Amino acid sequence: MRNFYAAILACCLVAGGAITSSDAFAFPQDTHPAQDGPLQPKVASKQQPLRPHEPLVTAKHGMVVTAQHLATQVGLNILKQGGNAVDAAVAVGYALAVVHPCCGNIGGGGFMTLHLADGRNLFLDFREKAPLAATPDMMQNAAGKVVKGRSTKTYLGVGVPGSVMGFDDALKKYGTMSLAKVMAPAIKLAKDGYVLEPGDVRILDTSTDYFRQHPNVAAIFLDHGQPWKAGQVLKQPQLAHTLELIAQGGTRAFYDGPIAAAVVKASRVNHGLLSLKDFRDYTAQWEKPIECEYHGYTIISSPPPSSGGTTICETLQIIAPYPFAKWGFHSTQSAHYFIEAERRAFADRNTYLGDPAFVHNPIKQLLSAEHAAELRASILPDKATPSAQVKGSLGPYQATNTTHYSIVDDEGNAVAVTYTVNSYFGIKQIAGNTGFFLNNEMDDFTSKPGVPNQFGLVQGKANQIEPGKRSLSSMSPTIVLKDGKLAMVTGSPGGSTIISTTMESILNVVEYGMNVKQAIDAPRIHMQWYPDEVFAEPGSFTPTVRDALEAMGYKIRTVRQMGDIAAIVVNLKTGELESVNDPRYPAGSAAGY
Repeated sequence: MRNFYAAILACCLVAGGAITSSDAFAFPQDTHPAQDGPLQPKVASKQQPLRPHEPLVTAKHGMVVTAQHLATQVGLNILKQGGNAVDAAVAVGYALAVVHPCCGNIGGGGFMTLHLADGRNLFLDFREKAPLAATPDMMQNAAGKVVKGRSTKTYLGVGVPGSVMGFDDALKKYGTMSLAKVMAPAIKLAKDGYVLEPGDVRILDTSTDYFRQHPNVAAIFLDHGQPWKAGQVLKQPQLAHTLELIAQGGTRAFYDGPIAAAVVKASRVNHGLLSLKDFRDYTAQWEKPIECEYHGYTIISSPPPSSGGTTICETLQIIAPYPFAKWGFHSTQSAHYFIEAERRAFADRNTYLGDPAFVHNPIKQLLSAEHAAELRASILPDKATPSAQVKGSLGPYQATNTTHYSIVDDEGNAVAVTYTVNSYFGIKQIAGNTGFFLNNEMDDFTSKPGVPNQFGLVQGKANQIEPGKRSLSSMSPTIVLKDGKLAMVTGSPGGSTIISTTMESILNVVEYGMNVKQAIDAPRIHMQWYPDEVFAEPGSFTPTVRDALEAMGYKIRTVRQMGDIAAIVVNLKTGELESVNDPRYPAGSAAGY
């Protein structure tokens, strides 16, 4: 359990200044405050924000929001040069690999949800795969006990990276620019360097001790053995060379050339399982996204091996009949029913979902009205349900760190991308002189049924390790439509909290009438079945509401912050695009034209 809290604080919830003032969040006048009284000012953090709260950004033609301001500018420039949202998404993906190395990556993988101007909704899965030599018990010792750190800090934790294949596939199918053109800004940033801001340094500082353990990492991410400081220039010539190889040779350069060879060599030396065949056999896959209706809106999100779309839609189906707008944001009633719905949806998530190439995902049953009604009926109106009494409810089983960015172009194409190396900087190691961090995505598998992973998720056999399998993910790049037209693009990093953070960003807009800034600034809560606690940012509940929830049996654990929403909302009255950087990650920015 201690590992879970450490992961939440160090991996999912840090790297920025906290919201510190009571005016950082306020209810719009046309919404209902919590019935238990108005939201009280948030508890001030001792750590002041690294940037002042940014104003709402509006644009008529295109919008980009990412966790790093230079990557945002790269995407915006691509749009201004005539590129579409997919061109910009690939350019941003590579730029983040340079300027946001904890999370942006070519050594990891992720998901892309698209809504095209012609009305098509698409989903691209470029999640990492387990090596072909992987086995279900590879994270256990001879006594059957999970070995701490094996899945997070060693080469056994590395899955076959998918980002390069995913970006190339998206660009070829739906982009308009060449790979060399969209990669040029990232190569320049890596070769010439970029000036570090306080937010960048804050993230690098999370892993200083690990960097020192590996000379090839320390040579880049430390300044003569000491942490980089704000105002200094970070250059990454080795990564620049790797990116140039990809720009010239495409996926073959990465999956069947010197880059793959270098990673495989390092894996072998360090007792990992990766082989050249793992790289050559890797594929990205186009899938049908999860879709559901909620109060006149259409939610389009990620299908398995992501659990995000299914869990979001199942939770929304359960709470749909309740008058959340009347009850108010984080009132006793709205919080109670949201938490209980999440508890049940996560129990199903952790029991049934996995890579569809290996297990049957009962999506139709999980998202049925009948199933939602059954779960709804099990919620007591005035009492928390202990998680021990909640099981995956279809019967016995039969068969992060992360970053998110959102882009909308002038034609109405929208792209939501969440990709990851899992923990901050993955295994915190770089293969040879390749210049990029390797993921520890194997930790997202079930190392052993019933044993929590670093995010505290207790999962079952559906997500066990198998050769060539993709691990279950919480990444939830999501697009929201209203009457078939784009209304919102949203998503977040944050391990298992991604689902709650993404869902609350939608509810804040759809139910409570908040604008995008209010929706992002608002405090967040999360319940994932186990551990049997509600995680809440400071100021999530008034004292009255907190007392009432605790009297109902809830255990509430305050965490510093959750997630980093990168959302774009279409103002349904003016048609303008609206966005803002999440103040929890002050290195990011939103920009449009």
